Amino acid sequence: MLSFIRSDLAQLIAYTPHPGGAIDSPRGKPAQIDRVDTNESPYDLPAALKEKLAWTYQQEIETNRYPDGSHAPLKQAIADYVNESAQLPDSPITPTHISLGNGSDELIRSLLIATCLGGEGSVLVAHPTFSMYGILAQTLGIPVVEVGRNEINFEIDIPAAQAAVANPQTPPVRVVFVVHPNSPTANGLTPAELDWIRSLPPHILVAIDEAYFEFSQTSVVSELLQHPNWLIMRTFSKAFRLAALRVGYAIAHPELTATLEKVRLPYNLPAFSQIAASLAIGHRQELLGAIPEILSERDRLLERLQPLPKFRLWPSAANFIYLRPNLQDPGAIAPTLTRITEELKAQGTLIRHTGGGLRITVGTPEENQRTLSRLQEFNFGD
Repeated sequence: MLSFIRSDLAQLIAYTPHPGGAIDSPRGKPAQIDRVDTNESPYDLPAALKEKLAWTYQQEIETNRYPDGSHAPLKQAIADYVNESAQLPDSPITPTHISLGNGSDELIRSLLIATCLGGEGSVLVAHPTFSMYGILAQTLGIPVVEVGRNEINFEIDIPAAQAAVANPQTPPVRVVFVVHPNSPTANGLTPAELDWIRSLPPHILVAIDEAYFEFSQTSVVSELLQHPNWLIMRTFSKAFRLAALRVGYAIAHPELTATLEKVRLPYNLPAFSQIAASLAIGHRQELLGAIPEILSERDRLLERLQPLPKFRLWPSAANFIYLRPNLQDPGAIAPTLTRITEELKAQGTLIRHTGGGLRITVGTPEENQRTLSRLQEFNFGD
């Protein structure tokens, strides 16, 4: 390791992105590659919207000029959408409650810088969950406190979390990350978890990731104004079909969003991404119209896989499902997961091996049928 690099980074495992269709297999590259491993929408933007974006790029965007660093028009559109989707009377969410990031990852990093940097705090996460909370904290030298989850419904181990928060460690827990619904396990926050985050003291920031809100249609945004220590994160990468353009947003108390503005990089969101997000939110009825089909396909996958004794499945409140091999020997689970992942990959189906199980995105009906057939045919005894 180069001597000028921080020694603790040697132990850090970077986030591994999906292969993007690059499959090396002794059998050769499959004719059809189904990317059901990253929880994206299976549908691209409609051609008419792509054409409109292309026209805007050609006619309106000056590539020699910096983008709008205030994000003002997009913040207003997002505030309107948040109020509308939550049916909030009197539209209490305003642009001052919104902060934009180059994907939610940048927002996570900004809130960590704003709260825990300089040895002032640690973060609490419940495993398994989205790995970037821990990875980003570690890149900043921020300690990560991990607790477990109930294997029946993946509820956070609340007594362990309470003990971690109460522990007078140095540095103390200053940020708690929860996901609603969680990835990879697809479960929403339970009543007990909601009661717990409501009870957390005001000196602890509760970061609630609602990346899959449009699929779950369950949010805590109606309670946000009662809790100045809450921050909700959402994204345009999933239901709004803009994963390639990296637009995430936070909803929080204006003092907190003003602080995030202080620590974010200037001109962090390209002009094209801002225009695409504004266009998507303006055509939300059309884009979100695909959600009922995706949820129906999700339920069909679960229904068809449920009778298979070789898999253990859990309910899903998102656009993906989570399962594990139903094996008696705990030591056989990890190699079996690897074998399933590699076997399906060789056949052209990319799924995610994470959190001690398999996370499978709901794709098109044709993709889902291929995924289903390949899982049904997989033989644990091979």
